[in-house]
Formats: sequence, structure tokens, C-alpha cells
Amino acid sequence: MSPSPARRTVLRGAALAGAAGCGLTACSPGDSGANASAVPDRPVELGAAAEVPVGGAKLYREDRLVVSQPAKGTYKCFSAKCTHAGCILSEVDKKEGSCPCHGSRFDVTTGKVIQGPAADPLPEVPVKAEDGKLIAG
Repeated sequence: MSPSPARRTVLRGAALAGAAGCGLTACSPGDSGANASAVPDRPVELGAAAEVPVGGAKLYREDRLVVSQPAKGTYKCFSAKCTHAGCILSEVDKKEGSCPCHGSRFDVTTGKVIQGPAADPLPEVPVKAEDGKLIAG
């Protein structure tokens, strides 16, 4: 005996709701949490300053930060949390950071939006090199 049409409809609806929930999870901010701050509330040691290439940048995904070195010995740090939906940038290629959720791209030397849907720049975070290590926040 096959399930009645009403039962099939309910089961199909439940399956679709579960799939939709998975889709929302994939589009959520991930490990950052929707309400996690875009900037650190205390100093964060990022590692060796030498790891950030001159003229390029390095993504510190776990710390939700991106650091660039536009000129030798000059460092700029920005939140890596996209200003559109709060996702963490997934990669940095030279001077551009990309958001995996909706395709926003940012200039990681200025924080400015290169491509939306994000409209606001990445928040700047103070950074300094101390004893060969980068300290942000």
C-alpha cells in the first residue's frame, strides 16, 4: 500500500524544508556568527610580519582579519568580515579579498568595495609590527 497523497505532500515538504535549512547554513556567516564583532576587542598576535608580502596581503581567517603591506614596513589591517552579510573573506589574491557568500570583492589595501553587493568598506583595524610580529587591535 502506497502512502496517501496527503502524507507524500507532508514528507516532500519536510524534505524541502530540511534542504532549505542546509542552504541557509551554507550562506550564513560561518564560524564568525551573525553577531560577532567585525574588529577584535583586544590585541591579537597574528604572526611574523615577514609573512605578509610587500605589495600584497595575507588573510588571517581564524582571526577574521586581513593585513596588507602596500610599502615595505607599512602595514594596513582590516576586518575580513564582509559588510554585506557578515561572511568571512575566503581568499586574498594580491590586493583583492573575495567573499564566498555573494561575490563581494574588496581592496584589502584600503578596505574599499570593488564589487557589490556590499556597499560599505571593510572596517580598519589598528596594526603594528613589534619585534618582527604583527599585533592587531
